[in-house]
Amino acid sequence: MFTGIVEEVGAVRSIRRGSHSAQLSIGASVVLSDLKIGDSVAVNGVCLTATEVDAGGFTADVMHETLDRSALGGLCPGSPVNLERAMSAGGRFGGHIVSGHIDGVGTILATRRDDSALWYTIKSTPNLLRYVVEKGSVAIDGVSLTVARVGLDHFSVSLIPHTAAVTVLGKKGMGDMVNLEADLIGKYVEKLLAPREETGPESHITLEFLQENGF
Repeated sequence: MFTGIVEEVGAVRSIRRGSHSAQLSIGASVVLSDLKIGDSVAVNGVCLTATEVDAGGFTADVMHETLDRSALGGLCPGSPVNLERAMSAGGRFGGHIVSGHIDGVGTILATRRDDSALWYTIKSTPNLLRYVVEKGSVAIDGVSLTVARVGLDHFSVSLIPHTAAVTVLGKKGMGDMVNLEADLIGKYVEKLLAPREETGPESHITLEFLQENGF
């Protein structure tokens, strides 16, 4: 589990591509302080497992499903990447609950300056946008951000100068792809409220029943 607070920007050292998979070697420094083989690291928001750790970075395998769901397939040697270690139990929770399991990718439609802020408008699919709500949270390339506006096929966020300076988002522009992870809580709520096929006695608890009883 992660918080969406990026610890450092690393760089891709090398990529070894298979027929439907890849192995990434990532150059890093901060996240190496206590990183061990088997630990989780969010790379542009994607939870990967460190399979090798050396003095200058770590290696991780990327499976077929991850390449299909994320923008990691577009990386090349030298590409900068956001890095965050898994959240420690005693640490501050500065962002929101981020699983590192990407829901899909988005495309940056536009960027603009608003005094010190940097606005991004990002296009995505209806299946993902259903979980994006105004003033809610979304992880973009692993960065925890607050949704400012939501449209039919896009949403907008605003970055403070610090976030733009210490993450890869500040270097991205129109047409670039980004990894998106919607707020996990919304997906669980939808699952619990959705009609379910039950093999046992039919449940009589409905939204109307709850409203009539003060809920």
